[in-house]
Amino acid sequence: MATKSADRSSPDLEKYSAPALSKGLDILELLAAQTRGLKKAEVAAALDRSVSEIYRMLAVLQMRGYVMLDPESERYSLTLRMFELSHRHPPTKRLSAVAGEIMEEYAQRLNQSLHLAILHGSDILVIAQVDPPDNNVTSVRLGARVPISYTASGACLVFKLPKDRVDALCARNPNTTPDMLHQFDENMRQVATDGYCQSPSLTIGGIHNISVPVFSYAGEVAAALTTPYIRRLTSVGDPDLEDCRDAMIEAGQRISDALGAGAALDTDTA
Repeated sequence: MATKSADRSSPDLEKYSAPALSKGLDILELLAAQTRGLKKAEVAAALDRSVSEIYRMLAVLQMRGYVMLDPESERYSLTLRMFELSHRHPPTKRLSAVAGEIMEEYAQRLNQSLHLAILHGSDILVIAQVDPPDNNVTSVRLGARVPISYTASGACLVFKLPKDRVDALCARNPNTTPDMLHQFDENMRQVATDGYCQSPSLTIGGIHNISVPVFSYAGEVAAALTTPYIRRLTSVGDPDLEDCRDAMIEAGQRISDALGAGAALDTDTA
């Protein structure tokens, strides 16, 4: 049976129950936790429902574009419909709005481009990006999706997740080599130990990525703030790699504080 939240089991809300809606939400929540999808009989068994009632719900969800059926494996999985809806939701917009001004400030201060990424499946998704004033820049396109195992951002986004889940996410990208996985493991350990990831880019030579996690009010990783650091041979007075790293840690902390992470920490330690 799907786990029910405290709000759903509240006696005050029982008179407002909508069984069909509850079944649909149970299916979405179940499929959201799967990496390979489930057959309708597996969905029915997991939710302790009959195959016939689950089939009707799956048919409606498929028709509305929330789930899709792989005809070969007969497995149902989520589409990107929920993701598209989430980007209309204020928290994502708030994250970008809170980070935007701080990112602009540090792009000017460091003379480096910065981007903010969130976890999307087994990829990072860039939701905000700013460039520095210099003419020569290296930046990641707004809206870009990159496998987590290729990126310092990915290490910051998943370093708190269980190892088996991280392994499953990395396995979705068949082009990830053993050397990449080894570096990714090292990157996650660095984030866990030092609070940041500083590593050579796995996709572009000469780039050192500096990434820091951004925390939500609940203390969860909400995003990763990253700069693909470049050393310009013609610029004088640019911060060096260490100064840039210290500034990125500071910027990530400021964004986390603006999201209320500091208040959550105070509550936990009270």
